Amino acid sequence: MDATLITFIVYLSIMLTIGIITYRMTNTLSDYILGGRSLNSWVAAFSTAASDFSGWLLIGLPGAAYAAGFDAFSLWIAVGLAIGATFNWQYVAKRLRVYTQFSNNSITLPEFFENRFHDRSNLLRLISALFILLFFLFYTASGLVAGAKLFQGTFEMDYHLSLLIGAAIIVGYTFLGGFLAVSYTDFLQGALMFLALLVTAVYGLVEIGGFQALFNQLGSINVSLLDAFEATSYDQAEGVFWEPAGAIGFVGIISALAWGLGYFGQPHILARFMAIRSAKEVRKAKVIGVLLGVVIPLYCALLVGMIGIVSFDEPLNDPEQVFIQLVQVAYSPWVAGFLLAAVLAAIMSTVDSQLLVSSSALSEDFYRKYFRKKASETELVWIGRGAVLLIAIIALLLAWNDESSVLDLVSYAWAGFGATFGPPILFSLFWRRTSRNGALAGLLVGGITVFTWQYTGSDLYEMVPGFLFSSIAIVIFSLIGPGPSPQVKEEYDKVVSMK
Repeated sequence: MDATLITFIVYLSIMLTIGIITYRMTNTLSDYILGGRSLNSWVAAFSTAASDFSGWLLIGLPGAAYAAGFDAFSLWIAVGLAIGATFNWQYVAKRLRVYTQFSNNSITLPEFFENRFHDRSNLLRLISALFILLFFLFYTASGLVAGAKLFQGTFEMDYHLSLLIGAAIIVGYTFLGGFLAVSYTDFLQGALMFLALLVTAVYGLVEIGGFQALFNQLGSINVSLLDAFEATSYDQAEGVFWEPAGAIGFVGIISALAWGLGYFGQPHILARFMAIRSAKEVRKAKVIGVLLGVVIPLYCALLVGMIGIVSFDEPLNDPEQVFIQLVQVAYSPWVAGFLLAAVLAAIMSTVDSQLLVSSSALSEDFYRKYFRKKASETELVWIGRGAVLLIAIIALLLAWNDESSVLDLVSYAWAGFGATFGPPILFSLFWRRTSRNGALAGLLVGGITVFTWQYTGSDLYEMVPGFLFSSIAIVIFSLIGPGPSPQVKEEYDKVVSMK
């Protein structure tokens, strides 16, 4: 049997074993959705990073760097994400952890909004749950596409067969173990992603002769590959490889940096903050999560893409295959198998989180809220598991087109969550005057802007207008309508005073 295949089988067996073990530890819906709020700082940090980046960290971002070097889809996105992740851990993590437990022990984001504003109409919960389900379908589909590309590039398998195998494994352990299975597997997968990118980037630099040698070779191909303000064109179908494409411009740079805004509204990332064992664990988790989980992997991914430019005799048909092809050329089958398992880890670690948050929206925010208010905990756990299957099937249908781009799907879903949930989360946590009507307006304006912005013809990333318009809507509707009740203000003051 092929060494790479054996490595994959061993890795997948470990993931499923974790799912079986945590199945016995999952008895209530809170266990299934948040793991009983029991994550320590290391697990919280690495599982947050792993659920964050998905397959695009090892497929999409290196592919963008391979196709264009240091341009808007590489350097500037990495800068924006590093800043956004730092601010998210620094300002949002601790207060969200405290607030969600203080406000009737909220275990989902929609439930937090409802409890935060004492919304008796249930509109906040309903609208936010609908947006979660909608955008996660695209996000989950992106992960399944990345998995299919991995199996295609590694084992020369049929795209659709690859899609089904990857989905079956991820759904398997998420179905069984819920949040604990997802978090502990994500801890291992986050560490594996970190090592894979670091080892590949360092090994590649050593083989080439260091940074100076790499930059010299890139410059000999096209100096725009080293210019953060110049775009580069790469089109296999047209026979265009690394040709200058003009200045990126202000809109391009702002659009790339705006990816950092997305952190404030990602439900699968915010769920990790809510599940940390205590607010005191946040400080240590912040250092681990930002440095080891975000900054180093991001810039190693960029280096991998650029190392790929000078490593292959012929340009790749699909730039998003650069990491996969590079490790198979550079390493023995056993080492390559380990590193390629990291790609699968990146994919699985995000898709499982997305399935789980979507499951929580259906089981907690729809089923228990509107259909079975007195449902038992066992019943709710099984409803959650059934929701995982349903969402996975729909995502599979969206991913069935073998021409789908990982980065394009991630970009759209990331903007959707960032613009829809980011401003309401920030204002809810940091502005005492925020009202229920303001939060509701922010959700609707942000989500609708993301859906409709493409029809304006603008090249500006929909995250920017969506986030801006949502913020404006929150301020206007909070000021002109009835303000928060004295009880809501009193709860806010108590949370702010907690250390």
